[in-house]
Amino acid sequence: MTPALTLPVVDGPRPTTSLRARGAPLAAPARQRALLAGLRLRGSAGRSGDFAADAASAGWTNLAPAPLEYFQVNVGLLCNMTCRHCHVDAGPDRTLENMDRATAEACVGAVDRFLAAPASALHTVDLTGGAPELSPHFEYLVEASVARGLHVIDRCNLTILTTRPHAHLPAWLAERGVEIACSLPHYRRPNTDAQRGEGTFERSIEALRSLNAVGYGAGDPRRRLTLVTNPVGAFPAAPQAALEDEWRREMDRQYGITFDRLIAITNMPISRYLEWLTGRGLLETYMQRLLDAFNPAAVAGVMCRNTISVGWDGRLFDCDFNQQLDVPARIAAGHVADLDPSAWQARHVATAAHCYGCTAGAGSSCGGAIV
Repeated sequence: MTPALTLPVVDGPRPTTSLRARGAPLAAPARQRALLAGLRLRGSAGRSGDFAADAASAGWTNLAPAPLEYFQVNVGLLCNMTCRHCHVDAGPDRTLENMDRATAEACVGAVDRFLAAPASALHTVDLTGGAPELSPHFEYLVEASVARGLHVIDRCNLTILTTRPHAHLPAWLAERGVEIACSLPHYRRPNTDAQRGEGTFERSIEALRSLNAVGYGAGDPRRRLTLVTNPVGAFPAAPQAALEDEWRREMDRQYGITFDRLIAITNMPISRYLEWLTGRGLLETYMQRLLDAFNPAAVAGVMCRNTISVGWDGRLFDCDFNQQLDVPARIAAGHVADLDPSAWQARHVATAAHCYGCTAGAGSSCGGAIV
């Protein structure tokens, strides 16, 4: 049996309740946008502090899309957890903001239109939330995507797999070749529990063992197990390759768990993580760190260029971060039911200060490091 860890807890966001439940001012995306827009960042080393200008210096006067590869669907904000770093303000109280069947079917219709478009590059449907498994349409979206020969990613918080109604999912998802991209802030119990709640780490380890038991994490491309880590504190993600070596060694040594890859995602200054930064007086410091680490080479690979983000209500966004800040895509058709692939490819991506989070250092996206 692995002995209890006594390592110090890294100072970072602690579990909380949703901004919406508390009636917090930052529950309003407009307040979040205003707070970020009001920062006075110090330009240095060719960086201006204005993301559009810095992107232009990298050759992107208007950030144009690449061919669409990822169709990401946020099925809702309902979640069994309320993590302090959550950029979508998900939680058990978010029962209203969840996708209905008509919108789920409209997503499948839009996927079909992209697949039928000339030189289609679409290969992946990415399901996120909240806990996407809590959506009554989760399995429908998985089945429909697999039937079309598409790769499917389930953005899983792990603990949901330990609940009785979802205990069948590891085997069910394995049978359909669904990739599990599961969030785990750290391989140390204190650091994970501090951010996500007491007992979260043990339940996460239990879920990972259940995934290993059905063939995930053993190198099978049809049962890919991806761990997703984010910093526990006010700093960008560490180099992904070095982290993966460390995690692979420690997860095997301490818990006997194997996985296929690790991706490191920088926390975005949005929603509850924004609240934590602001409450600790760290927002300007954090944003300055992101600006100072701006990497022009990362701009070309940001996920908003090859990804569409569909909200639970069917509205269209360039990425999940723009979705949470309520910055819609610059396209006439605002709903997935009316989405035209050619119009989507003709738009320009909407950017703002939070985009420094995706372009700091090696870059950060839903797929991890960019460069």
